[in-house]
Amino acid sequence: MSRTRVVLVTLTLVVVTVLSTKRSEGARAFFVFGDSLVDSGNNNYLPTTARADSPPYGIDYPTHRPTGRFSNGYNLPDLISQHIGSDPTLPYLSPELTGQKLLVGANFASAGIGILNDTGIQFVGILRMFQQFALFEQYQQRLSAEVGAARAKSIVNGALVLMTLGGNDFVNNYFLTPGSARSRQFTVPQYCRYLTSEYRKILTRLYELGARRVLVTGTGPLGCVPSQLATRSTNGECVPELQQAAQIFNPLLVQMIREINSQVGSDVFVAVNAFQMNMNFISDPQRFGFVTSKIACCGQGRFNGVGLCTAVSNLCPNRDIYAFWDPYHPSQRALGFIVQDIFSGTSDIMTPMNLSTIMAIDSNIY
Repeated sequence: MSRTRVVLVTLTLVVVTVLSTKRSEGARAFFVFGDSLVDSGNNNYLPTTARADSPPYGIDYPTHRPTGRFSNGYNLPDLISQHIGSDPTLPYLSPELTGQKLLVGANFASAGIGILNDTGIQFVGILRMFQQFALFEQYQQRLSAEVGAARAKSIVNGALVLMTLGGNDFVNNYFLTPGSARSRQFTVPQYCRYLTSEYRKILTRLYELGARRVLVTGTGPLGCVPSQLATRSTNGECVPELQQAAQIFNPLLVQMIREINSQVGSDVFVAVNAFQMNMNFISDPQRFGFVTSKIACCGQGRFNGVGLCTAVSNLCPNRDIYAFWDPYHPSQRALGFIVQDIFSGTSDIMTPMNLSTIMAIDSNIY
């Protein structure tokens, strides 16, 4: 090989190395907290019945195998990661999350949890929010050991964070059984105010732990999911009590987020109107290419909404034409529409700004 070719090859290797290093350094970390809507497999490692580790979960995932995601394929964090050009975040409890993979971020979410610690007690060994935050602190220590304290702090401060909580506090707590403890303690408006006050403590703690850009999803249209249609609906209409509860809670959440942002002097927290984003395709499924928004793809009983999605459940052949994958969770394709709204939605569904605007602003900061 001539000296000129050696120099060129060497220069090429240097350029490629520099570019790949810049790309890894410039990629934004992503942290995820919350419940089954965003759990990517932590519950696989926990003593709980709230798991998605058996078929047909994951049937449309690239491996066609269950991953612990409560989806037929990708879940919400996966799709957001794809849009921001990042690798998918691994579950924090995964033994694969080591070394340089820590720089990508981590998913701490655990199916079944809520804002309140008494939500989801029937699921036993799940990661409640104080435990998710304890693991986040542990993560930061591990990251510091990997890249040094200063860079670790910069990675955490510059990260995008997704927080998804609240739905279980209604369906797996207040409305779980007639005469539940919380329903005897509070009226629905009182309960929504109590949830908001407790959520404020969670978000404040997240800020103390270094989060500086957080997407906070409100509750979806809880009364329209197949599980509720199956047990509480007469003719497939959305259940008024649950819909009203969500419509009381969500504006309180937006107001609380505005107050926290005002206190910290920055738009750290961004309210995601998951209720409206879901209602768009629930109200008019055909416009989005779905044949139904009432019947789950996987399940049994009325609306395929009774019990869990298992290997012996009814299973639709084409998941892309069902808005709901199982009795509780949207299909991968439905989640795609939600992610589009997160990135480009107007201020009535992304308050105070959408993720495209956030990315543009933050590219000049971090």
